[in-house]
Amino acid sequence: MLELIRTNDPVLLSFAQSLLKDAGIAHFLADAHMSVLDGSIGVLPRRLLVDRNEIDRARRLLRDAELGHELADGR
Repeated sequence: MLELIRTNDPVLLSFAQSLLKDAGIAHFLADAHMSVLDGSIGVLPRRLLVDRNEIDRARRLLRDAELGHELADGR
């Protein structure tokens, strides 16, 4: 799996996950439970991962939703 987004913003993650789900793109939210280690202050970003075969489609989907600036690799 490849990283699509890395952020501390739970609203952004929820929205991106919703877009991916509606498009039928499988995804995984990594580091979701790391807040236990950082004391729930949100300093450790969560990573939204998608399959290597779907990464271009997922990036296009986020760019179409005007979230291209949030993409992990800047593309």
